Amino acid sequence: MKTIYLIATFLFSLSVQAQQNLKGAYQSKADNEVIICLIDGYFVETKFNSNNKVFNYTWGGPFVKEGNKLVITIHFDSRDKAAVGKTKEIVFGEKHQTLIDKGENLLAGNWRISGRKVGDQITENPLRARRTYKLLTGTRFQWMAINIETGEFSGTGGGTYQFINGKYTEYIEFFSRDSSRVGASLSFTGKVENGQWHHSGLSSKGDPIYEIWTKN
Repeated sequence: MKTIYLIATFLFSLSVQAQQNLKGAYQSKADNEVIICLIDGYFVETKFNSNNKVFNYTWGGPFVKEGNKLVITIHFDSRDKAAVGKTKEIVFGEKHQTLIDKGENLLAGNWRISGRKVGDQITENPLRARRTYKLLTGTRFQWMAINIETGEFSGTGGGTYQFINGKYTEYIEFFSRDSSRVGASLSFTGKVENGQWHHSGLSSKGDPIYEIWTKN
């Protein structure tokens, strides 16, 4: 019995490791306007056309890999809040998606906003059903404001980013609430300290911000 238990534990460990190693950004071969991003066991699929400044949809949540499929527990879906809490399977592999990046960057991860700093005061934002994520692969970013209990979807935006010598720059390719932002770039000061990402500068509206993000 002990041997069986050890084998089962080893196989489970391999399964978790495979899931954790599945990361990066991918483009659908069936529809090149569909981008899939995976990091830290979290999945996001988004369809948009940056040339026409059109945002179509986004959905995602935690995933597990089963053979050539991903099984996603839906945390948000911009098209249908009733889908939240359900699971969905998609076929995943080199026959169906093209690798864009391998998810390798100092900032790569699924981050949740956990605090804001105003002056010398830090206001903490504990984990709750209503949350804002910012998922970064090696080259792509996307933020999502969601509620995993009610299914409320408040907005998303994303594109590509660079992080060089403490300067974090976003290049916006889609924005669900305001298509006029597409094509713009925003730069911030950024650093990772004690496992937290400190992010400061001016928001897309020109307001000063100092945000603290923690990996999900």
